[in-house]
Parts: sequence; structure tokens; C-alpha cells
Amino acid sequence: MAHAYTPGLQILDRVLLTKSRLLPLPGEIVVRVGDRVTADQTIARAELPNEVLSVNVANLLGIAANEIHEYMIKKEGDRVAQDEPIAENKPLIKWFKQQIPSPAEGTVETISSVTGQVMVRKPPRHIELVAYVDGVVTQIEEGLGAEIETAAAFVQGIFGIGGERSGELMMVVKSPEEELLPEHIDSACAGKIIVGGCFVGAKALKKALEIGAKGVIAGGVNSRDLTDWLGYEIGVAITGDEPVSTTLIITEGFGRIPMAHRTFNLLKSRNGERASISGRTQIRAGVMRPEVIIPIPNPEGRVPRQDEIEADVSTGVKDGHQVRIIREPYFGRLGTVRTLPPELTQIETEAKVRIMEITLDSGETVTVPRANVEIIEGN
Repeated sequence: MAHAYTPGLQILDRVLLTKSRLLPLPGEIVVRVGDRVTADQTIARAELPNEVLSVNVANLLGIAANEIHEYMIKKEGDRVAQDEPIAENKPLIKWFKQQIPSPAEGTVETISSVTGQVMVRKPPRHIELVAYVDGVVTQIEEGLGAEIETAAAFVQGIFGIGGERSGELMMVVKSPEEELLPEHIDSACAGKIIVGGCFVGAKALKKALEIGAKGVIAGGVNSRDLTDWLGYEIGVAITGDEPVSTTLIITEGFGRIPMAHRTFNLLKSRNGERASISGRTQIRAGVMRPEVIIPIPNPEGRVPRQDEIEADVSTGVKDGHQVRIIREPYFGRLGTVRTLPPELTQIETEAKVRIMEITLDSGETVTVPRANVEIIEGN
């Protein structure tokens, strides 16, 4: 049987995933190996040093820099409230007394007799790292984080917006060809991850945000609708840190593209169950895909690990594999590999490339360059 290597997205009914959760700087780990955790549970925390503000005390009091300690009310290490006096002069007449207030709440970090300045550091920002997925802690990296293992259904998307969130899946359309419209979204969608069909526009996205939906999953979107929704144009290198409280995951691509039946049916079969989603997308080195993870609380039988499934398809696409075409003129269409001719074939651009014949879901057979497709991996 002929085969060829091509990249792919994973749509898996059952897989054992491992998620590495790490703090941005050393902190405290509050779970142990073997602990069962939920997606919203804190597993580690740290304190991030905050901004330092400078006050030129010597200048404000009209004294020499090396005299500053004589006029300080507060010492290094003292905590201060905003506008609390940190230094004052010593006039003969009390009406001429002048006090220097702290520019913010925080701690007096440095008093310099060289520059005459006082540095006040704002209180540290507290960072709490959550598990992101329901699962079991399998490894601790001391001071940094932990690994969480979960048996789950797993869907990768093409493109996403927004960070990590968890909520209950809620199907609001009846078929993968149906557009997600504003009228599909009401107060019942608050806190839910809404699943649509072929397309979601700016009006529906704005309503989902207003209602308080945790996420939106749909087949396609237009770039202009994203700009309208976000209020600015996004870059193409990496997403996931946008200032929105609703995460968007696009499963097929840009435009009006029906969600793959396999993806739609998998999400529909888990309707009403809790899922974890992330819109982070990176298309350069270290490719990252947006994802939907739906934990399986009590899986029966052995669940294959993700790396085992990846190994199964590492030999490449073969006759019978389901694929998605990722370039025009058949962009977004799904089909099954019919044949993989080994010889080079001249295409419309007059370049000679290796091709594959694909039977589309519509029944039509088309010929496309092998570089224009990606595998839909599944189990």
C-alpha cells in the first residue's frame, strides 16, 4: 500500500493526555503525586514582583542626598500605605513642615544617600496556576509545577482566540452545516462552551461575550468578523493572550465551512459534559493547535497514550485515510485518500509534484498535491 507523510489534526474519542503545568517563576506547589484534581483547582502559586516607583526625596525637601536618612520617617523594609508620609523636614516653625507621601501602597525597598531617592515597590502580584483539566497528578517539578494526566476525548482546531477555560459543552445547532446565529444564544449559554456548525459571525460572537459564554466552537469564521469582535486586527504568528473572556475555537478554517461530521458528532455525543478549551495557536516553530479536552471520568479498558496514536500515523497518509484539503480550490473540503500515485505529476503551475487522488464527501474525486492536505487523525 502506498503512503506519504503529511501533517494532521487529531480528533480522538479516547486518549490518555499528559498536560505539563508550569509557573512562570519559582513558587509553591500545593498538590502531591496521586492527587485527583479538577480543571479549576489551584495546583501551584507564586508571587510576581511588582512595579517599583521612585520618589526624589532630597529634591522635594531641598536637602543634600547624603542627608536623606536624617529626614526619613520610614526605613528600608517598612510597609507603607498610599499617601502615607515616608519623609519630612524639620523646620523651626511647624507651619513650614513638609511631608513626602508614598506614591503607592507597598514596601520601602531602597533609600539612596547617593541619589537622594527612595524606591517603593508595590505589593507582589499573586499568580495561581490551575490544573486546566480534570485528572490525576503524575509528576511534580519542585517549585515550578506538575504534570496532570487525564483520559479524555480530544479535538484539535485550526485556529483559536483566547486563553484556557473550562465549562459545560452546549450544542445549539442541529447539524454541522448550520450557522451559529445570535438567536441561538441566550441566558442559558452563560458559563457554557457553545458548539455551532459551519460559521460564526461577529454578532454571534459579541452576544456570546455579553451573555458570559466560556467558549464558542464553530467550523469557520471571517477575519473581518474577528477584527470587529476584538476591536483590532490580530497577528498571525501566535494567539491565545487576547483580552476576551470567551475563547473561540475554529475547527475547519476561514470562511463558511461545515464542521467535519466526525468532529461534530464527537462533540454532540459529549453534550452537557465539562470540557477544557484553549485557543492558543502558533504556526511557526513549535506549532500549537487550539484544543478541546473532554475528560472521561471512568474509562473502561486500556486508553492509548497520545504518543502511541501519533506513532501509528507517523508513517504518513495511506489509501483510505480521511484528510482535509488546506488550500484552494478545495480549501476546507473533507475526503478519503483513494490513491497515491508514486510518479511526479505536472500541475497547473507547471511544477511537477507528487499528488494524491481524493474522494470528497460529496462523492466527487479530485487530484491535489500531497502538500495541500492534512490527515484527520482519530481512533
